Amino acid sequence: MTFKIGGKGVGDGHPCFVIAEAGSNHNGSLDQAKRLIDVAAEAAADAVKFQVFRADRLYPQSAGLSGYLKQSKPIFDIIAEMEMPYDWLPLLAGHCRGRNILFMASAFDEDSVERLDPFVETHKVASYEMTHFPLLKLVAAKGKPVIVSTGTATMEEVAEAVNEFKSTGNKNLALMQCTACYPAPPASLNVRAIASMKAAFKVPVGLSDHSRDPIVGPMAAVAVGGNLLEKHFTLDNDLPGPDHRFALEPEELKEMVRRVREVETVLGSGEKTTHPMEKELRGFARRSIFTLRDIASGEILSRDNVAVLRCGNLPAGLAPKEFPNVLGKRARRSIRTESPLGPEDYA
Repeated sequence: MTFKIGGKGVGDGHPCFVIAEAGSNHNGSLDQAKRLIDVAAEAAADAVKFQVFRADRLYPQSAGLSGYLKQSKPIFDIIAEMEMPYDWLPLLAGHCRGRNILFMASAFDEDSVERLDPFVETHKVASYEMTHFPLLKLVAAKGKPVIVSTGTATMEEVAEAVNEFKSTGNKNLALMQCTACYPAPPASLNVRAIASMKAAFKVPVGLSDHSRDPIVGPMAAVAVGGNLLEKHFTLDNDLPGPDHRFALEPEELKEMVRRVREVETVLGSGEKTTHPMEKELRGFARRSIFTLRDIASGEILSRDNVAVLRCGNLPAGLAPKEFPNVLGKRARRSIRTESPLGPEDYA
């Protein structure tokens, strides 16, 4: 299945849809958020994505500390500091239009979905919300394409989410293989799950890559047929905040997109045929049967006077597969040395 997001095709037969994940790396600054959009546009990403949430809709205030963040501050307070004001949405969407890049955001609760919906052409559901079926069905009911990350999920859980989504009548679904670890070690990415989910669910599938490396995961994903790619980026790894340290910096994001397009070119169509670039050497270096010396009429053809050689600029003779059939035959006429042997030359 394929569909379009903002006029760009998503699925087999289309270029990989690259999402530059700004997340909450705006650090509460509208100017920084716009600079992130500029970086994504300059990197030639297809879309730039933010996150829209409210702490009181994500965690209880008593949720405690997050081990992976290694901070003494409660997770509720960390999330509260990362909230994006809703009144930024039209401003960021407008800035994206001005930079010719699609505006996206993950909404983490129903109210955020409603506020975000007028400004996006697709919705993104984060990994931990994949099992939040009321939220999943709400974004599906908007009738727009939806991208769902599958971090921490089993294949059975993905299947259940896909069924819930499609029960709304919306068929425009894409899935993202994801390892919910920040940063994710490259060995944990399991990009072959992309092919498994494509086969199982018949929808476009890509990689939401939380590894720090800008090349290995993305290139592997494209090579196994990934239709989408999402990668966190930042203006500077040293900025304060939980997501900056594992995100790509601007030049790395640009290099990643460039390499993705190069890999797509290398992959080609998959049809095995002679490439136009091979035309010269196909004629020059392929072999056929030639005489090694002058051959008199009636002389027996043998390994002493005929051989399988590359043609160079000479015309081609019989194909190498005919060589066993030629040996032992008699020349019908006199043949000069280094002449291509044809079927009319022997009997």
